[in-house]
Amino acid sequence: MEEAKKNLLTYAGLRKLEDELHDLKVVKRKEVAGKIKEAREQGDLSENAEYDAAKDEQRDIEARIEEIEKILKNAEVVVEDEVDLDRISVGCKVKVHDCEFDEDMELKIVGSTEANSLEGKISNESPVGKALIGAHTNDVVDVELPTGIVQYKVLEIQRNV
Repeated sequence: MEEAKKNLLTYAGLRKLEDELHDLKVVKRKEVAGKIKEAREQGDLSENAEYDAAKDEQRDIEARIEEIEKILKNAEVVVEDEVDLDRISVGCKVKVHDCEFDEDMELKIVGSTEANSLEGKISNESPVGKALIGAHTNDVVDVELPTGIVQYKVLEIQRNV
C-alpha cells in the first residue's frame, strides 16, 4: 500500500486545525443537532426547508471533520526554530525582490494545507514555492507561470516568528 503524502504544517497551522476540529466537534455539531431537533418538532419533514438546510450543514460539518482528521493523521510539523536559515525551506519567511515589477515582497513558505495568498503564505507546492525551496540568499530564481517566466531575487531568509 502506498504511504499517504505527509501534510507539512507549521506549529501555528497545526494549532489552527486542532482548534477548528475542536470547535466543529464540540460547538457546531451541537448547534446543528439543535436545529434538526427544532425542525423535526415542526412536523412534516418533506417540505421543511429548515430541516433540509440543517441536514446539509450537518453533512458539511462531518465532511470537514473527516478532512481535518485526515490532514492531522498525516501531519508532519515543521519546527520553525530548527529551520536552516542558509536555504529556503517550509517554515521560513523570505524577503524576495520581484525583478519585473521592481518591488520587494515577504512570503512565508508553508505546506499546501496552510497556504493563503492573502496572508502572504504560499505553498511549497505552488510554482513560486517550488522555485524558492532550496534557494540561498542572493540567488535569482525563475518561476514558470502561465503568463511566462518571472524572476525573484532572494534578499533575506528568516525564521517565522
